[in-house]
Amino acid sequence: MKLLLYISDAIIPILLFIILFHALLGKGRVYEDFLEGAKDGFHTVIGIMPTLIGLMCAVGVLRASGFLTDLAVWLGKIIPEDVFPSVLLPAAIVKMFSSSAATGLVLDIFKEYGPDSSNGLIVSLMGSCTETIFYTMSVYFMSVGIRKTRWTLAGALVATLAGLIASVILGRML
Repeated sequence: MKLLLYISDAIIPILLFIILFHALLGKGRVYEDFLEGAKDGFHTVIGIMPTLIGLMCAVGVLRASGFLTDLAVWLGKIIPEDVFPSVLLPAAIVKMFSSSAATGLVLDIFKEYGPDSSNGLIVSLMGSCTETIFYTMSVYFMSVGIRKTRWTLAGALVATLAGLIASVILGRML
C-alpha cells in the first residue's frame, strides 16, 4: 500500500519530467511552445467567459429565489419518496449546471441529515455519478465553435438519469 501511495504522489512530476525530457531530446522550442499554449488557453478562457458568467448567475438566481426549493416540492409530489428523496432534487438539478453550486447544496444536506445518512450517501454518489452537462457543453462546444450539438444533450440527460438511479440504488444498499 505504501508503494501505491508513493507512486500516486510521484506520477504527475514524473510524467512532467518525461514530457520535458522528450521535448529537449527532440530539440523542440519547449519554453516558446509553452508560452504559445498558455496564450491560446488565455484566449479560450476569454472566449468562454460570458457563457460561464451567465451560467453562474442563472444558478445563483435560481437558488436565491427559492425556485429550486419550489421545484423540489412540486416534483416531490410527482415522484414518490421511496423512488427518489425530494430533498435531493435541488442538488440533482443544480449539478447539471454547476458542480460548485451543487457542492453547496450537498453540504447543506450533510448538515441537516449527516454524511452517513441515507440521503448523505445518495447525494455523495450522485455527485460522482453525474456530470455538469450544461457547463461542460457550453465550455467545450463554445471553445471549439461547435453550434450543432446533435444528440449530445439527450445522451447526457439519459446518462445523468442512469447515474441518479444508480446513486439511489447503491445509496440504499449501503
